[in-house]
Amino acid sequence: MPESRRGLLLGALAYTLWGTFPLYWTLLEPGGAIEILAHRIVWSSLTMVVILVGWRRVPQLKALLRDRRRLLLICAAAVVITVNWGGYIWGVNNGRVVETALGYFINPLVTVLMGVAVLGERLRRLQWAAMGIALVAVVVLAVDYGRPPWIALLLAFSFGTYGLLKKQAGVGAVESITVETLVLTPAALSYVVWLVATGQSNFGSHGLAHAALFTTTGLITAVPLMLFGAAAIRVSMVSLGLLQYLAPTIQFALGILVFHEAMPASRWIGFGLVWLALVIFTVEALNHRRRQLRLVAHASAV
Repeated sequence: MPESRRGLLLGALAYTLWGTFPLYWTLLEPGGAIEILAHRIVWSSLTMVVILVGWRRVPQLKALLRDRRRLLLICAAAVVITVNWGGYIWGVNNGRVVETALGYFINPLVTVLMGVAVLGERLRRLQWAAMGIALVAVVVLAVDYGRPPWIALLLAFSFGTYGLLKKQAGVGAVESITVETLVLTPAALSYVVWLVATGQSNFGSHGLAHAALFTTTGLITAVPLMLFGAAAIRVSMVSLGLLQYLAPTIQFALGILVFHEAMPASRWIGFGLVWLALVIFTVEALNHRRRQLRLVAHASAV
């Protein structure tokens, strides 16, 4: 099998797993969002340490720990991803799967907008048009919900901020996630111990199978990341950019077909506007890339 095709399959599998996360988090009920989040952090840190050692990334970890600037950026990223994980788990376990999907649909647009605000990047005309349509979509959905889609906005902006911090840090995924989870583990473990000590823990209170599910939160976090990392070195960023829509599409379908969340006409209109914005944004980006490649080819030929 060609490496490019293998990369596409690995990337598709990673995003498919991320898309099916709502099915997994609901299995951990009646655990609350904070308890599930705390377990995810603790078990993820253990899993990532094993992966770090197995993949011989300890030297990279030591280099990161010696770099104060990068370490501070990763610590900030750890706080932001905690907000993202917690918001996502809460949304799924409180009947807002469709809204979590919205967050990841608009995330690429939010990421670009943050690039403009923070990095001083410039948008092209069609990109501004896509942003405007997305803003109208959020207003339509706010009217439909009777409130702003807070969970969607939280997920989009927290993940956008996380990506921005990671970009500025320029650290490999394995050592980055390892440090992020290790930084958070003392607080998360303290919370888990407190729940057990006060008799409020759901870990081990609903049978061995339920307890075992809690321990797999580390693998659930690590496996898609490893698949994504393997895909990233085999396929172009354009291909990965297109694959990213797979996860929220699956989440959206699960919200409607499995969790039977309501989708009135106005909500369909709002999502339709989001999808229109994404089509404009994606097609414009692809066309711009083709133009740039043609210019490079022409310059090389001269």
